Amino acid sequence: MSDQTNQRGNWNTKLGFVLAAAGSAVGLGNIWGFPTQVADNGGASFILIYVACCLIVGLPVMVAEFAIGRNTRRNPVGAFRKLGKGWFPPLIGLWGVLCGIMILSFYMVIAGWTFSFIFEQLFAQLGFMSASEWVTRMDSGPKNAFFAILFILATISIIVGGVSNGIERATKTMMPILIAVLVIMAAYVMTLEGSTKGLRMYLLPDFSLINTRLVFSAMGQAFFSLSIGMGALLTYGSYLRKNQNIVESATYVTLADMGIAFLAGLLVIPAMFVAENAGITIIGDDGRLYSSSTLVFDVLPGLFSSMGGLLAIVLGTAFFLLLSMAALTSTISLLEVPVSYVIDEHRVPRKKAAWLVGGLVMVLAVGVSFRTNMISFLYVIFNNVGLPLGGLMLSIFLAWSWKTRNALDELRHGFKNPEKSLFLRFWPAFVTYLSPALIALVLITTLYNLLGG
Repeated sequence: MSDQTNQRGNWNTKLGFVLAAAGSAVGLGNIWGFPTQVADNGGASFILIYVACCLIVGLPVMVAEFAIGRNTRRNPVGAFRKLGKGWFPPLIGLWGVLCGIMILSFYMVIAGWTFSFIFEQLFAQLGFMSASEWVTRMDSGPKNAFFAILFILATISIIVGGVSNGIERATKTMMPILIAVLVIMAAYVMTLEGSTKGLRMYLLPDFSLINTRLVFSAMGQAFFSLSIGMGALLTYGSYLRKNQNIVESATYVTLADMGIAFLAGLLVIPAMFVAENAGITIIGDDGRLYSSSTLVFDVLPGLFSSMGGLLAIVLGTAFFLLLSMAALTSTISLLEVPVSYVIDEHRVPRKKAAWLVGGLVMVLAVGVSFRTNMISFLYVIFNNVGLPLGGLMLSIFLAWSWKTRNALDELRHGFKNPEKSLFLRFWPAFVTYLSPALIALVLITTLYNLLGG
């Protein structure tokens, strides 16, 4: 067995791991999904419930994923096979691998859209209207496939570099840039006419708006935004060193994810009302705000175009560059899950594994590029249903098969004075009862709505 296969790698620094794991959690859902959910569910009231759900539901399960990963130092399938007995535990990991591949099959197409829109304002301002229209055509199969393939190749090239030289190096570069662009653009948008109305909605809570629908929406957003249930965090945890404090790292990742989602809302929601002030429609015939995809690919480009000149080019390019980087940090973690499975379970060198799995994803993504109506179906099955199902199975496995006492032994590595920790005292109850119960509620509600309830 080659060294490349045998040496799985480690994170070089704690910061590198936190940024990589936060990058896994931070994706398009944070940049466009979260602001739309906030605006459509009571503004600041939604944010308060979202934060509570991240800490109550997301953080305990994230700690569980990291603990399983570091204890076994294997991919999701190998990890559950090592800790459990019989044929069922490996299926939990296999479900995560399958979800990763299938989510990538459509996520790459959407990521390709964000990348293609980088050129839209540039071409338009230079007078190349046919080229500008081509890059924004979301119904063009050849165009979709071209940009999806470019995105896949970029993702594969990072995965080939390994854990420290590929994933860690890339995310340590991209995440600070992503945050900086968010802050600069949000600060600028706040100077524009109409932004104050958006800021009031975003920052001033109206507690009378809190209802069951809002709570379930916030819970679902919290769960999905943290990348729980697909095996990505478990895989990243398998590269952790024993002297690293898992609880501390998971807390930083959760705070980073919430912080970037908050910054995205601070940019997008005021920008929506700036667009409305400029005469651009942001509310549909049903009286609701436009969906996230309509908002990002129609409303905001319209706002940038209305500014004209160099400003339109700079802001339009910066915004879609921001989206592309957010997408890339997520596609890296999604691809690493099946790649680590092929490396560990089939003894394939990393470079070959990355190209084999990446090639499979490329074939699937090209198919979706020509049948974009499949995106909604795949999103519902593998994201809306698949991720909470994976998180629920993981929590049940840890609590009732591996046992929380064994997980606590793992968490004590790198944790100074664990006997004084309130988190470790209450974590078993959260991960055994509260988090699974709330995840099950999200899953049941999702299925009920899908079945026309």
